[in-house]
Amino acid sequence: MTDYPLAQSLVRHAVLGTRQPVDHVVLGYDERFLRRKRLMTVSERGVMIDLPETVSVDAGDCFELLDGRLIAVEAAAEPVLVVQGDLPRLAWHVGNRHTPCQIEEDRLVIRDDHVLKAMLVQLGATVTHAMEPFRPEGGAYGHGRTMGHDHGHGHVPHVFTLAHAHPPGSMQVHHHASHRTDEDEAEPPEE
Repeated sequence: MTDYPLAQSLVRHAVLGTRQPVDHVVLGYDERFLRRKRLMTVSERGVMIDLPETVSVDAGDCFELLDGRLIAVEAAAEPVLVVQGDLPRLAWHVGNRHTPCQIEEDRLVIRDDHVLKAMLVQLGATVTHAMEPFRPEGGAYGHGRTMGHDHGHGHVPHVFTLAHAHPPGSMQVHHHASHRTDEDEAEPPEE
C-alpha cells in the first residue's frame, strides 16, 4: 500500500485566515461526512484522512496534513431539486420530513427525490432538476448534520383512545410531532 500524507485535523473555513491550500478535493454531500478515508486530490495526489471523530465537512474547510499543508474541500455538483414558491410553508414541510435543505432567499435546494418532488408540487411549488453543489443548513444546537435524534422510543405512531366525541372503540393516531418532552412539562423558572 502506498503511504499517503496524513491529515488528522480539520481547519474550518471561518478560521483559515491567510493560509492557502496546496490542493483540493471535490466531494459530494455524503462524502463530506467522514472520519477516516483515503482521498484523491484534483491533481491526483493521494491523502489519508484520519480525524478523531466523524465530522460534517463544509465546502471551504481544509484538511491539515501533518506537515502543515492544507487540502481544501470543494462541494461536488450533484442531482438536486430547486424549489420555489411559498418558501416558509414549503420549508416547513421539508423540515418536517427531516430532509437536509439548503435555504436561500428565493429558493430551497434539496436532494433529488421523486417522492418529495411529488409532495412539493402538490403543495403548489415549482420544482426543477439541477446539477449543482449541495450545501444544506447544519442541524440545530451546533450538531452539524440533521441526523435525527432519540427521545426514548422508536419512530412508530402511537395509538391511544380519545375520551371525547368519538364513536366507541374509535382509535386516534398521533405521530412524532405530537410528543411532549419533559421540558414541556417543566415548571417555568422563578423570576
